[in-house]
Amino acid sequence: MSDYAAARLHMVQSQILPNNVSDPRVAEALQSVPRELFVPPRLNAVAYLDEDIEVAPGRYLMEPLVYARLLQAAAVEADDVVLDVGCTSGYSAAVLADLAASVVALESDAELAARASQALADLGADNAVVVEGDLAAGIAGQGPYDVIILNGAVTKVPETLTGQLAEGGRLAAVVVENGVGRIRVFKYQHGDLSSHDICDAAVPVLPGFAPKAGFSF
Repeated sequence: MSDYAAARLHMVQSQILPNNVSDPRVAEALQSVPRELFVPPRLNAVAYLDEDIEVAPGRYLMEPLVYARLLQAAAVEADDVVLDVGCTSGYSAAVLADLAASVVALESDAELAARASQALADLGADNAVVVEGDLAAGIAGQGPYDVIILNGAVTKVPETLTGQLAEGGRLAAVVVENGVGRIRVFKYQHGDLSSHDICDAAVPVLPGFAPKAGFSF
């Protein structure tokens, strides 16, 4: 077993499984995807630490436990079509590609989008595609989606994204209110959108979700 494979196993056994992540498919996906390939080479040695890792200025891979809790909350199934919002260097899309039928990974930074596309190609994740665009706008033309994952904290989930959910679709995000972040799952069912909170979580802010300034006198 390589050092990185051992680190992945240790991550799952010591960080993920003991902390209320019971979905075996999530654990298996996290154990199979080489996280070190999605961070700058100088950070390879710390790729599996239980912390957020900056992969570009102001852009992060979420800490493994929070990401695992998001995935479990979204209940990703093998036949799902997933929109991965803010994929950065592509790690989240690679994990989702192990869990779902197809993944549309949205990234606003052109350099990160190119890195993500190359990394996914190198891994042979041919059921995932990276698209460059506005994160808050989503990609309506590829939807609707069974699952939407936001890779970072937001103060509000815009209707542009919840409106791209399929019947029975779930959106999972860390929503910050009054300074406290919580994993929140939205579900679209029979024309109604409901939500419930899973647990507290603290992750870096996902850029591009600030309310647009309105005109005023």
